[in-house]
Amino acid sequence: MAARLPDGAIVSLATTYGTAKTVSGISNANPGVATSTAHGLANGALVSVTSGWSNLNNRVVRVAGSATNTFNLDGIDTTSVTQYPAGSGGGSVQEITGFTQIAQIMGFSTSGGEQQFATFSFLEQNFDTQIPTTLSAQSITLDIADDPTLPGYQALKAASDARAVRALRLSMPDGSFILYQGYVSFNETPTVTKGSVMQVRATFSLQGRPVRYAS
Repeated sequence: MAARLPDGAIVSLATTYGTAKTVSGISNANPGVATSTAHGLANGALVSVTSGWSNLNNRVVRVAGSATNTFNLDGIDTTSVTQYPAGSGGGSVQEITGFTQIAQIMGFSTSGGEQQFATFSFLEQNFDTQIPTTLSAQSITLDIADDPTLPGYQALKAASDARAVRALRLSMPDGSFILYQGYVSFNETPTVTKGSVMQVRATFSLQGRPVRYAS
């Protein structure tokens, strides 16, 4: 049992990427092993994944067990052929080569991600039954003290203007971190309330499930 405080956490937006590397296939294993000829990725590299497997597509993962033509998708269990049909996980990975810190964050909140249910009832029943369907769309909202000269502010604006999928990293004081991927929306108009810090707001609409690493 443990309790943590987020004080000191750092939020960073991916701002530079390497050339996409073709992945010819991914094994059904724990962790999944990707085959990519002469990929050149080192252990610890963070990559954005594009995959024929919907449950892996649009996630950011860490490289481990790197060899000349293969590497492990650290922490990604692809043993289930139901969720990860054999032979159809190929696609590409793109290394994240640079992050820019988003400084002066006043608030970090999430919404969505709740289990959705289909509700039904048989003709002979006088009560409803629910079965799980999908998780609702998830988003992250950042409230940031307004300063347009900061690199993080400029990175958010550029990502929002580009309407491109970007990675976001939340690094905790204990060395753990969470990786997200989604579209950035940035409202440059600050709040203006007498006696309160002026703030702008960025929203991060996730396109895949987060990936969390203990260290």
